[in-house]
Amino acid sequence: MFSYANIFVLFFNSKFYERYASLFYIISLFTLLLLFPLGKEINGAKSWFNFGAMSLQPSEFVKAFTALAIAKLLSDRKYNFKLIKNQIKAFIIVFFPAFIIVLQPDAGSALIYVSFFFVLHREGLTLNYIILGGFIITLFIITIYFGFQIVLLSAFLLLTALTLYFIYKGGKRFLRFNWLKVIGIYLIVGVFIFGTGYIYENHLPTHQKDRFDILLGKKIDNKGIGYNSYQSELTISSGGFYGKGFLNGDLTQGDFVPEQHTDYIFSTVGEEWGFLGSSLVILLFMGLMYRIIYQAEKHTNKFGRIYGYGLVSILFFHVIVNIGMVIGLFPTVGIPLPFFSYGGSSLWGFTILLFIFIRLDAHKNYDF
Repeated sequence: MFSYANIFVLFFNSKFYERYASLFYIISLFTLLLLFPLGKEINGAKSWFNFGAMSLQPSEFVKAFTALAIAKLLSDRKYNFKLIKNQIKAFIIVFFPAFIIVLQPDAGSALIYVSFFFVLHREGLTLNYIILGGFIITLFIITIYFGFQIVLLSAFLLLTALTLYFIYKGGKRFLRFNWLKVIGIYLIVGVFIFGTGYIYENHLPTHQKDRFDILLGKKIDNKGIGYNSYQSELTISSGGFYGKGFLNGDLTQGDFVPEQHTDYIFSTVGEEWGFLGSSLVILLFMGLMYRIIYQAEKHTNKFGRIYGYGLVSILFFHVIVNIGMVIGLFPTVGIPLPFFSYGGSSLWGFTILLFIFIRLDAHKNYDF
C-alpha cells in the first residue's frame, strides 16, 4: 500500500503541487475539524479516524500540506515577506492547524509546527523572532521551576535595574520617548509569568505537569509517570559502546519500555547497537537532511526550495525532540522518530513529505 501511495505522489507533475497547494491545505484543515464530531478518542485525544481495522491520523499528513501552503505563499513574486502584514499571513498558515491539533488535544503533534520558523528565517524572517521564542521558553522553564512569585519579583527587580541604568545613560530624554515601552514591557513580562504559573498550577493536566516536574528534577517517580523515561534511559545505557546485538537486548525483548515500537523505538537501537549504532542512525539522519538542503539550494524555482526547507525542518524537529525525549532531555510528548517508529499514518506522512520533494526535485532547473 505504501508503494502505491509513493507511485501516486510521483505520478503528478511538479506544477500540480504548486497550483493546488492552497486547496490541499484547506482540505487538510477540514479533515482536522471533522475529528471533533467523527474522530475516535485514543489516550485522551480525538486524533484518529477509525475505519474498521485501520486507523488514520490526519495530523501526520497536514504537515506536508502546510509545507506546500507556506512554499506557495512565500514563492509568490508579489509577496513581500518583509512587511509585517505578510509575516502575519505566514504565521496564520503555520499556526492555524497547530491550534486545531492542540484542541484535540495533541500537544506533541502541534509542537512540530514551531519547526517552520526555520523555513521563515531562511526566507528573510528576522532572527529576533527566534531569539524572542528562546527567551519565552527560558522564562517558561524558570517560572515552573522556581514558582511565579520568585520569578515575578526577580523580573521586577531586574527590569527596574535596567530602567534606572538607561535613565542614567539617557537622562530625561529616555523617559520622554520610552516610558510607554517601559510600562508595556513590565506588563507583558508580568502577565506572562503570572499566567504561566497560574495555568501550570491550576489548569495543566496532572500527567503533563508531572512530566515537567520529573524532567526538571522537582519530583522523582520512576515507578509512575516517569517510568517510561527511566526505563528508556536505562535501556540505552545498558547497550554500552557496541550494543548487545540484534534481538539480543534483554530489556527491549522483555518489553520493559512501554511504546518501544513507536515513540521510544530509539531505546531499542541504543540497547541492541550501542553508542556506535545510535551514532550511525543520527549520522544517517544528518546526511539525509544535508542532502535535501543541498538539493533544495540548487532549485531555480523558489517553491521547490522553500518546500525542501520545510521538509528538512520537520525532519530535524522530529529527530531532535524524539531522541531528546528518549534520553531524558525533553518530556514525553508523543513525537515519532521518522521512518523508524511503528505507525501507518506516521510512515505515510513522512513518505508523502519526502516523495513530493523528490517529484519537485526532478524539475528543479525549471521555473514552473
